[in-house]
Amino acid sequence: MIKFGTGGWRAIIGDEFIRENVRLLAQAISDNMKGDNKGIVIGYDRRFLSDMASKWAAEVFAGNGITVHFIDHIAPTPLVMFTVKMLGTKYGMAVTASHNPAEYNGIKVFTEGGRDADLSITRGFEEQIKAGVDVKSIDFNDGVNKGIIKLMNTTNEYLDSIIDMIDMDAIRKSGLKILLDPMYGVSKTSLQTILMTARCEVDLINDRHDTLFGGRLPSPSAHTLSKLRDMVVEQNYDLGIGTDGDADRIGIIDDQGTFIHPNEILALLSYYLYEYKGWRGDIVRNIATTHLLDKIAADYGQKCHEVPVGFKFISGKMDETDAMIGGESSGGLSIRGHIKGKDGIFASSLLVEMISVCGRRISEILNEIYAKYGKTQMSEFDTKFSQEKKDELTEILFVKKELPDFGIAIDHVSYEDGCKVYFEDGTWIIARFSGTEPLLRVFCEMETMEKAKEITDIWVKALGLA
Repeated sequence: MIKFGTGGWRAIIGDEFIRENVRLLAQAISDNMKGDNKGIVIGYDRRFLSDMASKWAAEVFAGNGITVHFIDHIAPTPLVMFTVKMLGTKYGMAVTASHNPAEYNGIKVFTEGGRDADLSITRGFEEQIKAGVDVKSIDFNDGVNKGIIKLMNTTNEYLDSIIDMIDMDAIRKSGLKILLDPMYGVSKTSLQTILMTARCEVDLINDRHDTLFGGRLPSPSAHTLSKLRDMVVEQNYDLGIGTDGDADRIGIIDDQGTFIHPNEILALLSYYLYEYKGWRGDIVRNIATTHLLDKIAADYGQKCHEVPVGFKFISGKMDETDAMIGGESSGGLSIRGHIKGKDGIFASSLLVEMISVCGRRISEILNEIYAKYGKTQMSEFDTKFSQEKKDELTEILFVKKELPDFGIAIDHVSYEDGCKVYFEDGTWIIARFSGTEPLLRVFCEMETMEKAKEITDIWVKALGLA
């Protein structure tokens, strides 16, 4: 019943996300850690049952004689990853379903250095559970009293690591007024502390504890950040920042109330690091992220690498190539020298630095980028499906490999992750099954949004989804 996707194991609460399954996964990891004396890091977010589930897991590790470094307060996922890196543990886990709807919860597993566990590791856990595991555990409080469960707080170390990488002096001089929307998640304390330390004026919305996330999907988008957008304009903020449920992804509203797409955030930061900070290094993006990054990298004599969806692929390729930045169109990114995973708190801080150093609006910097490399637009479509429909779509896309007539010359097609069609003019479209939810997603990048939607509609209709 435990199946890992692109962002860990996620399941509906009370269905597959239950105490028994959490304990089974913890035991499988424990069996893999025999003889390890560095222990495991455990943290949790604000979702329903996250605090309890983190203790269920801790009890199993402790029952197996494994030291548990237990972050005893709500923690952003990047903080958990940072702690794994700081302590040098073999594994870490965050109890979270990230940006999924409120009825979900899940577990992200991290490996040495604070990176997302790769497929070989998570498949190994799945196979162990199928073969059967003997769960051992002790009471949480007994584990604490015996010293095998160690309560800890690494927030200061995590914040200091970000502050050390950010030009705080430039931000202090800018006097920015910023509105933060944690989306009822866990970024409030960390991001507010960094920005206020840099003397920004920071206000908050949607920061109370609400396991239903205010009835919204805790994923920053133009739709879910509508309140943030309205308030930025009405109250003259310089910037609006939204973070997803576990704070590893961001959404940005500029001073004019424009939603800055994650593709644009990646382009902005890549360009800023090259042009204004003088950094060099390759870029890594996933298969559903803008090709504008390829043009920016090439202009500075660097390369942009394409990998499948899943941040473990991005961090792996970043390590392999010593890349400068890596990211995805869903709002997650990582910078060389920080943790090996995505971090919305660090990304937000770097964007604030960019505005302060450049002394210009985001729209002005974007126009500079578009003037150099041209502008593209991406349309996004997703739909839920029954198992019967999924089987039908799988047959069309990956067995028969049928494609409609898009009216544009095709250069080649990749089936590395979904079905991606590369057109001769440099544009593209991809259809793939989500690794975190029962959805088929279609992304299309064209010169205009009108054209992107037109090409998307052709494929959606051909698949019988319209």
